[in-house]
Amino acid sequence: MSTPIVAYTLRLADDALVLGHRLSEWTSRAPTLEEEMALANIALDLIGQARALYTYAGEAEGRGRTEDDLAYFRGEAEFGNLLLNELPNGDFAFTIARQLLVSAFMLPFWTALTGSRDATLAAIAAKAEKEVAYHLRHAAEWTVRLGDGTDESRVRMIAALDELWPWTGEMFEMDGPERALVEAGVAVDRERLRDEWSATVGEALAEAGLDRPRDGWMQTGGRRGLHTEHLGHMLAVMQSLARAHPGATW
Repeated sequence: MSTPIVAYTLRLADDALVLGHRLSEWTSRAPTLEEEMALANIALDLIGQARALYTYAGEAEGRGRTEDDLAYFRGEAEFGNLLLNELPNGDFAFTIARQLLVSAFMLPFWTALTGSRDATLAAIAAKAEKEVAYHLRHAAEWTVRLGDGTDESRVRMIAALDELWPWTGEMFEMDGPERALVEAGVAVDRERLRDEWSATVGEALAEAGLDRPRDGWMQTGGRRGLHTEHLGHMLAVMQSLARAHPGATW
């Protein structure tokens, strides 16, 4: 059975890997060459975070599983990522809106985790904090360009925010084992980040002239391995090479 620290670390790794893979799908498809490089670099940052977290989860688990084992040889129900991260990219506005919502949460999250009593998690967080600061700035700037841009870009940003908003509640969910890690000084109290997240997102939307969608019913289930139909398709693509040639190197 997975221990709380292993489960917690795997969830963070899954969040980073799944969103990193989604962003990597923009390679050769981004609207400009400069933007293609930016999205690819953000994807690499996230995949780098995932590698460090998977490696630590494997060490803490003590079953000899490597980062590749945990990324490529687990099934859909074993992934504990946020549902928001696994949604298909949609158009550019959808990708930017998601990146704003996720980065506005992850920046204060990593900042808080730098104070973890777990030295490895704190070290991973210190590196990730710097990376996500750029991710947030990039997404916020594009949110303003699109929201305050053409009629079409504005309509697409409004549609993206309306579609994504019901998936944001899961970012603040915690179960019993995660609460215990918070009490032990290891994990971050997600609920305490809500006000800062809300202020950051609200500031970007206000500058873009966009209204914040109303809170309502929120999607949930990713942390329990209950995913949308999209994750299975994504994993089939992402894991196909490693599963076809297990142990291969190049």
